[in-house]
Amino acid sequence: MLHGHGDDGYRHASPLRADFSTNVWHGGPPTGLRDYVFSQWPSVSRYPEVLAESLAARIAAHHGVAPAQVLVSSGTTESIYLVAQAWAGHRSTVLTPAFAEYEDACRLHGHALRFVAWNDLATCKIASDLLFICNPNNPTGSVLAPGLLPALLAQNPATVFVLDEAFIEFTTSIESAIPLLATFDNLLILRSLTKAYAIPGLRLGYVVAPAALVARLSRHKAPWAVNALAVAAGHFIFENYAQVQLPLTQLLADKTALVAALTQNSGFEVLPSHTHYFLARTRRGAAAALKRWLLDRHGLLIRDASNFRELTPAHLRLGTRSPADNQLLINALAAWTALPT
Repeated sequence: MLHGHGDDGYRHASPLRADFSTNVWHGGPPTGLRDYVFSQWPSVSRYPEVLAESLAARIAAHHGVAPAQVLVSSGTTESIYLVAQAWAGHRSTVLTPAFAEYEDACRLHGHALRFVAWNDLATCKIASDLLFICNPNNPTGSVLAPGLLPALLAQNPATVFVLDEAFIEFTTSIESAIPLLATFDNLLILRSLTKAYAIPGLRLGYVVAPAALVARLSRHKAPWAVNALAVAAGHFIFENYAQVQLPLTQLLADKTALVAALTQNSGFEVLPSHTHYFLARTRRGAAAALKRWLLDRHGLLIRDASNFRELTPAHLRLGTRSPADNQLLINALAAWTALPT
């Protein structure tokens, strides 16, 4: 899906006051990252490392795995398409609702696709070569129940579990599944460095998996796919890891306050979430109409979530921002509900 994602304000002429459509950390990149990346500008006169090997080694050391278990990518979307290409023509299951790129990448590479609803995972029969799971899930903010993933990995050794942890930094409900790699060889984990560190324009992510699975992906990886400035940003993040983490406790507290206010609005139903982003349903009209109205009247952007499989035209996704921005949204949605029918 080339269009239809969040953070699409560039496609609209209306001035933007606040963007609730994105689930990227609203506070911006870590202090010092911009200056460090700009200081690396001379590196753009040379080709970058073919596979961002130095950054892969640093990431491997951070997670306590071998360098051969890490592959750096130009964002998680590239990782998804690499997986689909490496298993072209195979059978894949996608846990839904889900990020559209799992389905799109699999269709591009001729996969036989099957879809399983999130709540049915524990009881369904997994009869596929790949299973795509986003944990925490996008767009719902749901997380897998404790113990479910290792149980499924053990029960389905012939299935490679593609676990997208792009939003793992935005929840306190679960921890990364990377330690499970010491036990299971059918787990492939996708990580993002753009969401929590607010650098989506640089495109940077990585895969952590058994060496054999990383080698399979690497055979399809284009050389120099990760640019030199993105590699520099990755080094800065891991060199300063403890100092660049987002203020998650405050962010989730702001989310709780936002949800509490929206729950008082009779025009909306807010759905539970373990992350700073969450789904809601408008009881008046469609999310697409609400999105247009908020842009035109208030300069606010939301994510029309109707194009997620299993969701409806009434669904929207909201990413928590600062209390001041959140109040703008609360006021605007109250005005929407009060409009004459």
